[in-house]
Amino acid sequence: MLFSIIIPTFHNHRYLRMTLESILKNSKFKHQIIVHINGDDINTREYLDENKIEYTSSKNNIGLCKGVNKASNLAKTDYIVYSHDDMYFLPNWDGYIYNEIEKLDNNLFFLSGTQIGPLTNNVKKPNHIFFNAGQNLDNFNETLLLKHYEELKFYDLQGSHWAPHVIHKKIWRKIGGFSEEFDPGFGSDPDLNMKLWKEGVRIFKGVNLARTYHFGSITTRKNNKVIKNNANSTFLLKWGISIDFFTKNYLNRGEAFLNPLNDFKLNLKNLLPFFICKIKYFYLSITNVYMNGKK
Repeated sequence: MLFSIIIPTFHNHRYLRMTLESILKNSKFKHQIIVHINGDDINTREYLDENKIEYTSSKNNIGLCKGVNKASNLAKTDYIVYSHDDMYFLPNWDGYIYNEIEKLDNNLFFLSGTQIGPLTNNVKKPNHIFFNAGQNLDNFNETLLLKHYEELKFYDLQGSHWAPHVIHKKIWRKIGGFSEEFDPGFGSDPDLNMKLWKEGVRIFKGVNLARTYHFGSITTRKNNKVIKNNANSTFLLKWGISIDFFTKNYLNRGEAFLNPLNDFKLNLKNLLPFFICKIKYFYLSITNVYMNGKK
């Protein structure tokens, strides 16, 4: 087995089944698959048992971060892959990523696949390939996708696509996986990247040809409770800068990948946004102290 693929899920059986079947059908290598089942989901549990797929579970929805961290304890390979439960993995996705790993002489990297997806409400997401093979599973056109996905022009991306991503297990263990203060999940990806940055990782690369079709976090969008957290404030208080500042000025997210990143330096371009971050940081810090004092 090459990768340990970890997939948290919450009452999303049909999409999860599609994800798992695409991994089994379209991967070049054999992988360990570990699902974390959030909440009581008998359909998913029965399917995983029938197909002898490993899983962990929690009685309640403990969130993405806690779920992934729990499942990662079962990982047997050297590489941790994190995936959403509504991604269709396209042929040889793993071969392209492993080719990138083979080029490196250490385990200080964060590699991700490239997401393909339809326009949603006519709003373009940055750093994605736009191609409509279906807005949901009911109108998903797998045949159309498989016919055209290789023709779609894109590039190796600086700063990654967040998921699916690959991290060496030693680094994953060292940084403690996902930070659970970001549950139910929003903000956990840039926080993970910042922790990797602090460990000296400077290769954050989205691999163009390692492609997945993503329906857009179905689990998250269908559950209103999931989308309410204070990710931006939590990140700012933890790191002293905003998520937006980190992705733009540290990761250079969205640019074409040319070389590993350089250490961050203040300059005329980022000086004002940096000080704005610091003003917001001090305001939040004072506000939190005040509010905690009133409790």
